[in-house]
Amino acid sequence: MKIEYYPIGVVHSPFKELKGMPIQPSRSEGASGTVEIFDEFQEGLNDLEGFSHIILLYHFHMVTDYRLQIVPFLDTVPRGLFATRAPVRPNPIGLSVVRLENVQGSVLSVLDLDIVDKTPVLDIKPYIIEFDDRTTVRLGWLENALRQERTSISDNRFK
Repeated sequence: MKIEYYPIGVVHSPFKELKGMPIQPSRSEGASGTVEIFDEFQEGLNDLEGFSHIILLYHFHMVTDYRLQIVPFLDTVPRGLFATRAPVRPNPIGLSVVRLENVQGSVLSVLDLDIVDKTPVLDIKPYIIEFDDRTTVRLGWLENALRQERTSISDNRFK
């Protein structure tokens, strides 16, 4: 089965390359950028401005291959790809929860951005705490890594 997606817009970000980019939105507090939605999809932005946060789904356009075992940013031990948020995936789809500042026409101003410039956007969904937040969670291998946090920016390991 073949599945095809087409971008609905593009991210404009201060991060021009992967190295030095924040590794998650929680590590990029205040980093601002815009999401430009293509004209044919602008009508779909109606009513979005009432939400404080949005979920951006996007294509990791700089990823050319995948690995099933990787050393994630916050660890030194190889881990299974699907137990991480590493971009080197068979289907290179990214997800970020960002703060929505405002909507002006087809342009979304966002904060806490952790996405490289010119990244194609696949979808936008409102973040709804009653649906998306969980109070009891397990963090697997990451629980120990967060206690010893090493970095909050990316390097070239997933290029």
